[in-house]
Amino acid sequence: MSGTRPAPGAPLAVITGTTHGIGRVTARELARGGARVLMLCRDVNAAAAVAQEIRAQVPGAFVDWVACDLAALSSVRAAATAVRERAPVIEFLINNAGMASLTHRLSPDGYELTFASNHLGPFLLTGLLLDRMAPSGRIVNVASRAHVRGVMDLDTVTDPRARYRPLAAYARSKLANVMHTMALARRLDGSRVTANCLHPGVVATHLLPLWVRLLQRLRSREVFDEERGARTTLEVARAPALAGISGEYFDEHGHVRPASDLARDRERQEELWRRSETWTGWSFAALSR
Repeated sequence: MSGTRPAPGAPLAVITGTTHGIGRVTARELARGGARVLMLCRDVNAAAAVAQEIRAQVPGAFVDWVACDLAALSSVRAAATAVRERAPVIEFLINNAGMASLTHRLSPDGYELTFASNHLGPFLLTGLLLDRMAPSGRIVNVASRAHVRGVMDLDTVTDPRARYRPLAAYARSKLANVMHTMALARRLDGSRVTANCLHPGVVATHLLPLWVRLLQRLRSREVFDEERGARTTLEVARAPALAGISGEYFDEHGHVRPASDLARDRERQEELWRRSETWTGWSFAALSR
């Protein structure tokens, strides 16, 4: 990070995965709308370049970055500490970053890499920043329609010998995003902080392997560019009409849709939540102590 602190006044947005794709567009448009933006990125050189690019496009914008590798829980903790030191109040927390590993790999903490990057890292980051959310703050998780094909086989998350299929691993991680959102929304009930998730559409981005993108395109009638792909994220984060709406899954057109039956299974949501707390070492109950 550059070491500068967000100036007071404008709303603050914390967003992951902004060096490419819809994350970069989301960061730019939030800045254009007057928000101060803190980008959490693994590649800090790319983050610095994006910050400079946005400042050039939006004169006067505050855009800065914090190093964060979502696959490594120690990196997530360090990033959350850095954000907390610089940001007393967060209006928007957007968990945008996502990846799909072609081969079976484990994270530095011993969890299947796609699951660790797409779910455990954002789960921990969200938990560590929850008490900094503004009274009417919004948490937005970028999930995927791929969650409908997901199976929540939690016993294989830590098994280095488990059979690995890239699309199945990706679908499981996106299913976890939806389940996390709904379980979090229940825990936020009674506050004005909201948590929602969305499918951004099939977006022409390099973040997923080429064969995954080609398969997605074959299954979809629409393929969005990055500008269009960011639209639902921005709407869920900012639309006045969505104030107070929480625990919902939005499609690529900004419409509330039912998530899969498995995603809406409360018992399975709670099992995922309990294991995620154990795996990350963070507990929601600790917030009230």
